[in-house]
Amino acid sequence: MRISDRLIAASVIGFGLLAAPALALDGTKAPSAQAVTTYEAFRSGAAALKTDKAKAVTSLEYAAENGHAMAQWKLGRMYAEGDGVPQDDLRAFEYFSRIANAHADDNPGTPQARFVANAFVALGHYYLEGIPKTDVKPDPVRARQMFSYAASYFADPDAQFYLARLYIDGTGTPKDYRQATRWLYAAAQKGQCQAQAMLGAMMFKGENMPRQAARGLMWLILAKDNAPQDQLWISKFYDSAFQQATEDERALALVYLERWLKGRRE
Repeated sequence: MRISDRLIAASVIGFGLLAAPALALDGTKAPSAQAVTTYEAFRSGAAALKTDKAKAVTSLEYAAENGHAMAQWKLGRMYAEGDGVPQDDLRAFEYFSRIANAHADDNPGTPQARFVANAFVALGHYYLEGIPKTDVKPDPVRARQMFSYAASYFADPDAQFYLARLYIDGTGTPKDYRQATRWLYAAAQKGQCQAQAMLGAMMFKGENMPRQAARGLMWLILAKDNAPQDQLWISKFYDSAFQQATEDERALALVYLERWLKGRRE
C-alpha cells in the first residue's frame, strides 16, 4: 500500500484513545469501550516487547488495525529492523504510510508528533532507495517531499539533515547550497550530530560559503561529542579540521563553543 498523493490527510486522528469519545455522566468525555480495548492492547503489547515478542506483536497488531498510531509506529520499526519479526521493508512501509496519511496534520507541538515525523523520514528513505521486488520504486522527488514535510511542518532535525543532503547532492531537486546550509543550521541547532559535522566541515573548508574556520571547528567539536560510536566519519572530519586549524582558530572555536553552550543553558 503506497502513501496517498496528499501529504496532508483529510481528517485528523489523534494518538492514544482513537475512537470518538462519548460523554460520561459528569459531562466529561469518556472513551468508548473500543477505544479502551485498543489502548489496553497497545499498552499490553508495549509492555511485552522486552519479555515476549510474539505476545507483543499480537497485541500491537490488534491496536494498529484499530488505528492506534503508536502501535503502527512500533510495528513499522520492528519490521524495518527485523526485531522480533521477519525483516520486511514493505510491511514497515505500509505501517509508516498509515501514520503519514492519517496524522500529517497532528499538532507539531505534542510529544507524539515526533513519531509522526519519524514515519515521514522513514518513508523518505524508502522512496529514495525503493524496495526491491515491490511496487515501491526509487522516487527521489517523492523522497524530497517526505523529508521536506517533516522538516518544515514538524521541524524534525533528522528530516532537516536529510533534506539538506538532497540539496547538496541535487537528488530529487536542483542543487541549492543556500537551502542546504539553511537546513543544516536548523538541524545543528537542535543537536543533530550529522548536521553539525557537515555544517562544520563546510564552514571550515569554505565549501560553497565564505570560510569560517573557527566556527566550523566549533560545530565539529559539538558533533564529535554528540556522535554515536558508529558514526566514524564524524570523528574523521573533526580530526582533519583540528590538525589543519591554527592555534588562533582553535582558541576562537572554544570561545564560540562556550558562548553556544551558555546560550543553550539560558
